[in-house]
Amino acid sequence: MSAPRRPTDPSGLERYYVLTGGRSGPDGEASSLDVATLIISRVAPSPGMQHEHEEIVRRCRDPLSVAELGAHLGLPFNILAVLLADLLDAGHVEARNPIPASHAGSGPDLALLEEVLSGLQRL
Repeated sequence: MSAPRRPTDPSGLERYYVLTGGRSGPDGEASSLDVATLIISRVAPSPGMQHEHEEIVRRCRDPLSVAELGAHLGLPFNILAVLLADLLDAGHVEARNPIPASHAGSGPDLALLEEVLSGLQRL
């Protein structure tokens, strides 16, 4: 006779609760995270790290946006933000905010770009 089977949680909420230690949102620096914020690893994954933390650190060797990271890991934004808060607090990752829309149009100096283009054309 086999042991009785526990019903599974099809919504994944039980898993998310365990991943975040019951926290529903990030604190501190991570509370300003945006889906366009770039995450960059500052260290290599270390033994004993929570699997999801290790996966985030591994995937973010090159800058990756929070949205891309969430898609790769299959995690909702608020759950990912809690995990990122842990990593930010520990100094394992760095967050770089996106360029604000008000500065997006300013771009590089047009005169400098024209000089570079002129130099390339002479080659």
